[in-house]
Parts: sequence; C-alpha cells; structure tokens
Amino acid sequence: MSLSQAALDQLKILTEGAVDVISEQEFGLLIEQSLQKNKPLRIKYGADPSSPDLHLGHTVALRKLSQFQDYGHTVVFIIGDFTAMIGDPSHRSQTRKMLSADEVKQNAATYQEQVFKILDKNKTEVRYNSEWLSKMTAADFLHLTSQYTVARLLERDDFQKRFTSKTPIAVVELMYPLLQGYDSVKVESDLEIGGTDQKFNLLVGRELQKVWNQKPQSVLTFPLIEGLDGVQKMSKSLNNHIALMDCPREMFGKVMSLPDVLMERYYRYVSGLSSVEVTRIAQQIKSGELHPREAKAKLGEQIVSLYHSKEKGEEARREFDQIFRDKGLPDEIQTFSFAQQEIDIVSLLKEMNLVPSKSEARRMIEQGGVKVDQIKVTDTARVLSLKNPILIQCGKRKFAKVQYAGK
Repeated sequence: MSLSQAALDQLKILTEGAVDVISEQEFGLLIEQSLQKNKPLRIKYGADPSSPDLHLGHTVALRKLSQFQDYGHTVVFIIGDFTAMIGDPSHRSQTRKMLSADEVKQNAATYQEQVFKILDKNKTEVRYNSEWLSKMTAADFLHLTSQYTVARLLERDDFQKRFTSKTPIAVVELMYPLLQGYDSVKVESDLEIGGTDQKFNLLVGRELQKVWNQKPQSVLTFPLIEGLDGVQKMSKSLNNHIALMDCPREMFGKVMSLPDVLMERYYRYVSGLSSVEVTRIAQQIKSGELHPREAKAKLGEQIVSLYHSKEKGEEARREFDQIFRDKGLPDEIQTFSFAQQEIDIVSLLKEMNLVPSKSEARRMIEQGGVKVDQIKVTDTARVLSLKNPILIQCGKRKFAKVQYAGK
C-alpha cells in the first residue's frame, strides 16, 4: 500500500529524533489505516513509579507523545504500580531493592499531575498494570513464562553482563520484560514509545502480542538524556536530574550548571521548541553568534516557562543574573549533596575539598574568607541547615552549591 501525503507528513514528524523505528513500513501503514478509518492509534507509554518525581529525561518521550495527540491519537499511559515493586533491571548491575505497595502508591500519586503538564488529559487513557497483573493466577504466570526462553532473556545486555560476571540475577527480574510486554497485550497497543534502554522490553511486547493473536505493535525508541554531570543518563538515584517539581529558581540554576556540550541535545529534546528553531539556535552557537552562557540562559528560561509560567521563567532569569552575573560569580558551580539536613561549616568545607584540612577551614573563616549565600561567616562553630540549597564561597575563586540529598 502506498502512503498518502498526509500519512507521510505524520510519519516524518512522529519519527523525528527517534533512534529506532521498528518498523518504518509497519508504522507508515498504521498511520494510513488510521486516516482511512478515522480511528486514532493507541500509543503505549509506561512509567514505573519507583520514585515520586519525574524529571526532564522522562519528557523526551512525553513530548513525542504530545505530538501524537496533536494528530488525534490516544496515549495509553501505564503507571506500572505492579512492575515497580520488582524494579526495571535495565542498566542495573545488581538486583534492585523491591518497593512496598505503599511506597509505590505514594510515588504514583504525583505522576498524573506531572504528566499532564505535557499531555492532553482528554486524549490520555491512564491505566495501572496492577489491574491485570495482580489478578493473574499461577496458571496464568506459567503460561506467560512458557512464551520465552531463558536463553532469549539472557541475550539482553544487562543480564548477559551480570551472568558473565557471576553477579546474581533474581528470577523475578527475568519476569520483568514479560510482565511489561504483557501490558501491551492487555491495552492492545498499536505502537509503544520508550528510551533506548527499553528496546528489549518493547520488542518482547511485540512477540507476546503475536502469541495472543494481536497485530504486533510498532516501536519507537528515543535517546537517553545525560544528567547534570554530562556523563551518565539523568537519574534521581544519581542525583544529576532536573525534576519537573523543582522550584523555578532551582530549575533555572541547574540548567545554568549544565556543560556547554549538552546545549544542542537539551534544546532538541527537552525545550519544547520546534526543530526549525532548535536548528537555528544550534547554528548560532556553533558560529559564535550566540554565547554558550546566553544559550543556557535562554534554555533555562524556556524550561521554567514550560513547567511553571512565562512570568516565572523571566523572573528566574533576572534573579540568577542579579545573584551571579552582577556579583561576578561563575555560571558553572559544582553541586554537592549530603545525607544529613544539618552540618557544621568547618566539616562542610573539608568534605567539599574547598580546603585541605579543618584547621585551614577555621583559619579561612576567622580571616573572613568564607561566605554563605553571599554573607560572610565568622563563627567557626556555625551549623548550616541544608533544607534549602545554599551557595558557599571559599576565598575569591572557590564556589560550591550544597543541598540535602533527600530533598
């Protein structure tokens, strides 16, 4: 079947930025049939509430889902309250701690509020996979496990590496791809979206749909966004994330701390700007027309505007300029996180390696060389609260941001 121009236009927009399209031909036919029958496609996206906050890394897929909704398609957003108790083994070098039902419930409570900052509530079908997974009998589980061999499951990179290194793999972890794949069967998805780390799980969904005599879903995968360290993927467990629930000031400040090399990727995948606008900005950065600092400030303002308001975005930028640029502070300041909510200033300076010893820390404080949020500290016994992030200056050129890790 040849595709109409309308189908080709959709295909181009909806696959833009994708790493894997499995398969483009199948997906194109799905779009064409959807147009001919005037029937929206069912686009599956799942998220396990293993933590209470969504972050910018999640929005790569969510923004693509929003584009599907612009074309009238239905997003089936699956909150994996059952699978979260197991934990996705993707990119895990060891078995992760299983969450309790109460922990999962508490985390899931904030998910809908956050996703509807991006998705259209009227075009979204929210499902919890405990609806069907918690009702499976032992016979149902045995039937599901009979559809896949251990050898095929061990083809997955995460499992293969752990098997080779003799790192334990719990049997329940082997079940995870099957359970996630079974979700596709239950919601009868036409296409599933996920990060590149989810490719194996998404393909399992295709295979299980064949077993249940359904047309196998098409698959789109999108890149994983690096976190604030510029190296590892954004993750709350690595504390390198920008949460959707961050306050405007904190969200803007985190964007300003990003390495310059990430600017184009962040503009392309999390800014919400059109591809034409992103290409224009990227060319300006490369040509030197747009300074990296200004590019980050524009990006920070845009991101805050998306999740708070245009006014909050402008305000966050003005506040940052007043605190940092006008006082000669550097744009990129390393952030340290501590498990305790309070810590004495001397120990803090030593822990952050701003001084070689505690005696040197005391000397710096007594000589007036230490500031907290731009205010000079003279008491060597001062205890600081980390309830809110603070800025530490030691001498003229050493700066650090400090925050409570549990926040």
